[in-house]
Amino acid sequence: MPRCFSWAGHRLPILTCVPCTGDAAGRPCSPSSPSSHAAETSMSLRHRGDGSGSVAGRAARKFTLEQLSAATDGFSASNLLGQGGFGRVYRCHLRLDDDDDEAAAPTPVAVKQLCRGGAQGSREFVVECAMLMTLRHPNLVALVGYCAQAQERLLVYELLPRGSLDAHLFRPLPAQGNGDRPALEWNTRVKIAHGAARALRYLHEAVSPPVIYRDLKPSNILLADDFTAKLSDLGLARMGPSGDDTHVSTRVMGTLGYCAPDYALTGRLTVKSDVYSFGVVLLELITGRRAFDPDAGDERRLLDWARPYLGDVRKMYGRLADPALRGRFPRRALYQLAVVASLCLHDRPNLRPTMSDVTRAIDHVASQPWQTHHRAKSCQI
Repeated sequence: MPRCFSWAGHRLPILTCVPCTGDAAGRPCSPSSPSSHAAETSMSLRHRGDGSGSVAGRAARKFTLEQLSAATDGFSASNLLGQGGFGRVYRCHLRLDDDDDEAAAPTPVAVKQLCRGGAQGSREFVVECAMLMTLRHPNLVALVGYCAQAQERLLVYELLPRGSLDAHLFRPLPAQGNGDRPALEWNTRVKIAHGAARALRYLHEAVSPPVIYRDLKPSNILLADDFTAKLSDLGLARMGPSGDDTHVSTRVMGTLGYCAPDYALTGRLTVKSDVYSFGVVLLELITGRRAFDPDAGDERRLLDWARPYLGDVRKMYGRLADPALRGRFPRRALYQLAVVASLCLHDRPNLRPTMSDVTRAIDHVASQPWQTHHRAKSCQI
């Protein structure tokens, strides 16, 4: 079986930008900057076509700070959806230009208010705007608009009502009889994995040069009402190698536990770096464990804990199953998904599968759903 790891000078001017902290006279950048970068990015990307997405520069709405402040009640804590190192996300309602029916209710949206200052944050704002204005796919979050006014940088997205995968997957087992949301069932986990795989396949294979997402993790996978998965936070995305180049050399960016070891050690970024990260997320979906949990003692690193089971996955795959599933999963499908995760986590990037291979494999897993009449016992593999 393939081995898996745990954590122990090609520049593309299209995605580089002058930090949006002002011009030589100290004036703030024009709010039109993201649109101009989107136009340049659109011209640089060619759509190969897989029938599920497109590449086309599109205008994004420019909101004023006053509009977004009013919609969020002055960025009130009562509208706060979440926060992180990037800033805060608020829920609100906006009446959009294409809302033809004046009597219709305003559109629910999510507003991400980025932390002020810092060249890196400003660059990520422009990159994310450009990417989301350029790339369209059912499994990528849709950008509604943006605001770049004074020192404020805000992004307005479609609202994904179920929040992030992180919020659903990593929850304590509910006590008997309480009203907590149930754990994610097996079929839903497979659906989420399939959606994330399709998004990466689109970024890697449907556009040229490929786009490397670089920050795949459960908190960046948002869920629609029907648990359709959509990737968000494209601020760290990079255009991949083109022509005869095999990689992009870049400063290592990402999140502890999800970054491919070959990329972390060399700074050489390829689409196979994303494949590795997907393998980590897939393992999290199978096990219900975080990639890195500082409170888990000797088992804080998921791949260290899982390595013995992945090393003999045919015999040991059952040990990987999340206890929250309570045995309600098809044994053969669990085994097959564990094999996919193990292949994605191969220590040699060239031996990891492509996202097309991964998507086809998950299609096959999805064709074997758990059904209520299944009995919780092992089947012959």
